[in-house]
Amino acid sequence: MNLTDVSAPAAHPTAPADGIAHLDIDPFSIAFFDDPYPAHEAMREAGPVIYLDRWNVYGVARYAEVYAVLNDNRTFCSSRGVGLSDFAKETPWRPPSLILEADPPAHTRTRAVLSKVLSPAVMKRLRDGFMAAAEAKVDELLARGQFDAITELAEAYPLSVFPDALGLKPEGREHLIPYASLVFNAFGPPNELRQQAIARSAPHQAYVTEQCQRDNLTPGGFGACIHAFAETGDITPAEAPLLVRSLLSAGLDTTVYGIGAAVYCLARFPEEWQRLRQDPSLARNAFEEAVRFESPVQTFFRTTTREVEIGGVTIPEGEKVLMFLGSANRDVRRWERPDVYDISRKVSGHVGFGSGIHMCVGQLVARLEGEAVLTALARKVATIEVNGAVKRRYNNTLRGLESLPISITPA
Repeated sequence: MNLTDVSAPAAHPTAPADGIAHLDIDPFSIAFFDDPYPAHEAMREAGPVIYLDRWNVYGVARYAEVYAVLNDNRTFCSSRGVGLSDFAKETPWRPPSLILEADPPAHTRTRAVLSKVLSPAVMKRLRDGFMAAAEAKVDELLARGQFDAITELAEAYPLSVFPDALGLKPEGREHLIPYASLVFNAFGPPNELRQQAIARSAPHQAYVTEQCQRDNLTPGGFGACIHAFAETGDITPAEAPLLVRSLLSAGLDTTVYGIGAAVYCLARFPEEWQRLRQDPSLARNAFEEAVRFESPVQTFFRTTTREVEIGGVTIPEGEKVLMFLGSANRDVRRWERPDVYDISRKVSGHVGFGSGIHMCVGQLVARLEGEAVLTALARKVATIEVNGAVKRRYNNTLRGLESLPISITPA
């Protein structure tokens, strides 16, 4: 990749100001997905704000600037889309999310509902059941000894607890992970990943739309609780299914990719695995550190609502700004030894779940499930080893694995 200082393409209506580094990096290419770290470093070193000529967007890759953009929703809005597509100029591929793709005051009202549905008190009620399910899953896998840690653990465990907690019927759950993958691919540019995902999306979208209706949700689950807020007037009956849809996206993928990242980290850092075995109470932090280290959610966009200056660079109104969360989580300006997985690290402040008013709404569920899996592994498993070819899953927004063959032995 080259670091050049050239003028913006003539097709761009508001050419960036002089003095900004132009990079020919494509953060949505397969080569980038395979190894983003050299590009992350190049972007961080190029300046506090960069310009990516490939997609005509500004970018921030250092922790301080990413954190600042995430926490200034008035200047950097979400309602014009958190992907490359600008909703002010083009029609969204689906009705916009009332959570992810909304700004206050509309966002404040709907977010308050989901915060109550997914409150710490609710997580406390779910805790014992989630822990027991994780132990049962690990026992099942120990009996076999060898398995794929992605399909048979990172996906299988959340799919065994989260849809029940949400109140989904048993039929059709195979659509959930492809649907989440579709949503996050759609945030990217019109590349092959996005086009193929949308082209294949009809059955997944139909399933999700149907399952979000009140009649299809079992009483007492997250979904039914959301619909109950329509009766109290906190949200409208039309908004309730869209909020359930937000949970189907936000509550599953972060967990699947986070658990996969944690198991992959522990298999590659045997000293950290032994530390976790000796002290299973570190499970929550081990999961959190995996989210920082691997950053399952790599990028999000915002759109400027006014002309703004960041790090001496003036960005005009109506410009897309691409935040590199994964790069921020490994910025040496913020973290000591950022490229080392350390389960005792003080990891608070990482942006793996975002930050500010749009921080991942499913984060409490993800953390509970991640802690449950790692606690069960630490208590029951002696060794974790990769025993086959590791395959990456390509997505415009998410970073994770398609396949992680491992072998484990009982403690």
